[in-house]
Order: sequence, then C-alpha cells, then structure tokens
Amino acid sequence: MKPEVVLELLEGAADQLGIKVSYEALASTGMGSWHGGLCKVKGEYRVIIDKRATTEERVTTLATAVATFDTSELELSAKLREVLRLHTGSTKTKRIAAA
Repeated sequence: MKPEVVLELLEGAADQLGIKVSYEALASTGMGSWHGGLCKVKGEYRVIIDKRATTEERVTTLATAVATFDTSELELSAKLREVLRLHTGSTKTKRIAAA
C-alpha cells in the first residue's frame, strides 16, 4: 500500500477517534530530526506533524500516536491494523479517545 494511502487511512482513523491532526511548521530542536507527535490540549487529543516531513515520516508519527489508542471498535483494514501493530510502543495500556 502506498504511503499516501496509508496516511489518508490513518487520518480517517484519527478522526474516528476524535483526534485532531494538524500539519504545522515545527522549529528544529538541533537534536536530530523530530517530526511531531501526540499531545493533549484543553482536554482534547491532537497530533501535530511537521508540514515539511516526508509522507513516510508523517505515517510514522501518526501511526505511533494512533497506535496508543484502543482501535478495536474501528473498522480498519488488515493492512492498516498491521501498520498500527508495527508502531505500537512498549506500553500495554491503550488510551480511550472521547468520541
């Protein structure tokens, strides 16, 4: 599956979870490359991604964030579930997004 398609599917999954995704110019930290991540602003989850990031970097950032949520109730393709599984961190606890 092309990275552009995976990114679109991830954006859809984030939307279903009530996670706002935005692409913004992020300042360089001087400590390597950082392409964004998940945060909580005024009680709502957001994923902010550097708009200069490549499609693959965007997929990694968004998949890593979405993988921290319980997606078991979402209708996702097997391929997308595999992408999320590959980006699941060591934490066993899944966040529950406000829908």
